[in-house]
Amino acid sequence: MDYYFSKVLECSVNEGIEKVTLLLKDEGFGIITQIDVKHTLKEKIGVEFREYVILGACNPGFAFNVLSTEDKIGLFLPCNVVVQDIGDGKCEIAAINPKSTISSVGNSSLTDMSCKVTEIMDRVIRKLE
Repeated sequence: MDYYFSKVLECSVNEGIEKVTLLLKDEGFGIITQIDVKHTLKEKIGVEFREYVILGACNPGFAFNVLSTEDKIGLFLPCNVVVQDIGDGKCEIAAINPKSTISSVGNSSLTDMSCKVTEIMDRVIRKLE
């Protein structure tokens, strides 16, 4: 089982962020964190890196349910989405496959929830244009 879903688009990283953010919003997810890896690596260790942004997507209802079931599950939250420049005017957008990560917890009561969120992440990536 792959740990992510991804799609390559002909657009900038900023345009990719806008597109995936809107699709996630339509599914009840908001972006609660945004990490500019290029900027951070330049600032912290002085290295050049391609445009690479990690978005932390969260649906409060799903988060509440899984946190109420398994208190350490916050280690897997939020659902991360990566938007990165792959050259030639293209960016790749990849989203976590929650089912693959949550299965490592070994709590069967999380299975239904992780399957629902997995379906959403897969659908968001497939809808990207």
